[in-house]
Amino acid sequence: MPNQDLKNDRFLRALKRQKVDRTPVWMMRQAGRYLPEYRASRAKAGGFMDLCRNAELCCEVTLQPLARYGLDAAILFSDILTIPDAMGLGLRFVEGEGPVFDRPLQTVADIRNIGIPDPEGELRYVMDAVSTIKSALNNSVPLIGFAGSPWTLATYMIEGQSSREFAKTKKMMFDEPEALDELLAKLSESVAIYLQAQIARGADAVMVFDTWGGALSPAAYQRFSLQPMELIVAKLKKFAPHIPVILFTKNGGQHLSKMADTGCDALGVDWTTDLRDARAKVGHRVALQGNLDPLCLLARPERIREQVARVLESFGPGEGHIFNLGHGILQQTPPEHAAAMIEAVHELSPRYHV
Repeated sequence: MPNQDLKNDRFLRALKRQKVDRTPVWMMRQAGRYLPEYRASRAKAGGFMDLCRNAELCCEVTLQPLARYGLDAAILFSDILTIPDAMGLGLRFVEGEGPVFDRPLQTVADIRNIGIPDPEGELRYVMDAVSTIKSALNNSVPLIGFAGSPWTLATYMIEGQSSREFAKTKKMMFDEPEALDELLAKLSESVAIYLQAQIARGADAVMVFDTWGGALSPAAYQRFSLQPMELIVAKLKKFAPHIPVILFTKNGGQHLSKMADTGCDALGVDWTTDLRDARAKVGHRVALQGNLDPLCLLARPERIREQVARVLESFGPGEGHIFNLGHGILQQTPPEHAAAMIEAVHELSPRYHV
């Protein structure tokens, strides 16, 4: 059941497909570089990972978009690569290039040498951030915890950086699938433990970001992306059955029905899938989250409003929709354009919940 102490439980009610007065809204990457106050906090921290490791500053930036906008949820400020970093791969962020690992996984021996991080040990800084944010929210809105999916984490750990082709990872997938299975098993266990710890520290819902699952064939997706996420969902539901779990595979529209079979509570949907089609595929099994194209927020506010109306109409009447972008908000986004989107959701969505 939704947290009865929350002043605004609209997001949690929608995840459970319960009655709401309007469609709840939050944004992936809602605390980020598009906000001048975030840029100031990051400069104060000295660097991105310095910011992630400072519980007070994590709390500060998590709350910044809530002070600006009428959002229905906060999301922990962190990064999906905290787990691989804690495994000793030497994470650093290079300006203009993004994340880089100094010690990527190259052999089966490398995979066998990594351990499962302790959330209250190597990742204690994330847990302290969850507790600090949860306290500062003072039950105003729910707090979302998150992690990267095992497949997505594996791509960074094997490639050593961001990739478009995933050549090294797919070579392992085809040449040594058992080695990749072994890595994904470790990551599934790590992600499950990590999210359980976030829940124990106060997260009201958790989300698994499968950024690169859409790069796989259907058969490969089933084995190397979906099955590890299914294991995570099972462990989370055993640990805390009342906590909603959201799965999101970018470019994963063809997999939505199978994703709904995992036992999760909601699915993120990107802009390449119509919500009407997504709803037809999953029926009443899960809620749906999405799915405005983030680039829409570069357009004029009146155009943004038109596209918000289109997304709401696409889902249609009834419960179980959380309005969001189809992926993270872009740093070029004018903050007032994000405000236009949120205000349009507030104004236009009540008619779908009468």
